[in-house]
Amino acid sequence: MVSRVLVVAVVLMSLAQLSAGSRRLMELYIPTASDQLTYHHGTVLSGDIPVSVLWYGKFTPSQKSIVSDFLLSLTTAPGAATPSAGQWWGTIDQLYLSGAATNGAAPARALLDAQAYDEACSLGRSLTLAQVEQLAARAGGKRGGIALVLTDEDVAVEGFCSSRCGKHGSGAQGESAYIWVGNSAKQCPGQCAWPFAQPQYGPQGKPLVAPNGDVGMDGLVMVLATMVGGTVTNPYGDAFYQGPKEAPLEACTACPGVYGSGAYPGFPGNLLVDQITGASYNANGANGRKYLLPALYNPETSTCSTLV
Repeated sequence: MVSRVLVVAVVLMSLAQLSAGSRRLMELYIPTASDQLTYHHGTVLSGDIPVSVLWYGKFTPSQKSIVSDFLLSLTTAPGAATPSAGQWWGTIDQLYLSGAATNGAAPARALLDAQAYDEACSLGRSLTLAQVEQLAARAGGKRGGIALVLTDEDVAVEGFCSSRCGKHGSGAQGESAYIWVGNSAKQCPGQCAWPFAQPQYGPQGKPLVAPNGDVGMDGLVMVLATMVGGTVTNPYGDAFYQGPKEAPLEACTACPGVYGSGAYPGFPGNLLVDQITGASYNANGANGRKYLLPALYNPETSTCSTLV
């Protein structure tokens, strides 16, 4: 009996020493610069940023207005209730665009520009990423601006749902950057429209009510906001990012699944709830719109900044 007690005591002491040693190693660990979201002295978008849109497939007028109102909300929605999409954009400007990266340039403004339509889906309903870039060129993006390609719920895109909900990129340095986002309503709402749809993986919870009554489009705006955050702060892959340049974490993707304070895996955070519709949101927008926008990573504090 005594020998058993001694064995247990030795094991417990060993585990305690290992635990203490692990804590000391963690305390001594300082992430390298490549493991932090930092500025790599590249180009960000600044000043007036024209956003051209190509609608690929069929979108209803209501669906189009959800996106258009979001873009208008970023910098041209005076008098919007708070918290607002304009405040979210202002945080991007404050954290990333108004410092050394822009050499004191005027505050960034996203301006809705020309819109084009391809309801017939001229390149088909199954697109490669190369074809997405072709569509971006058709959108008529301007230098220093963003060409936005949106695909409807029946269009499949390479990697959509399996590895991505959207993508941003660019042509040659100095040319228009582009963003692609798809409506996931039919293909993978649990992955690309969570928390407004049952999650495809991980902890399961009751879906929240979408603020604009359209799970696919409300999810699309969440992804679009994430892509906008990455595009303006890292349009050509050499500005603000963390990790490998080929697969970076950026202003929003460094805070995955975080939309409000207290967020954890499976829980988007503490959000506002519309007393009439029961919809969850964290930002007010133009024309009475409400949206759910992602948290923004704060490089100075290494924390995720949320509107609520």
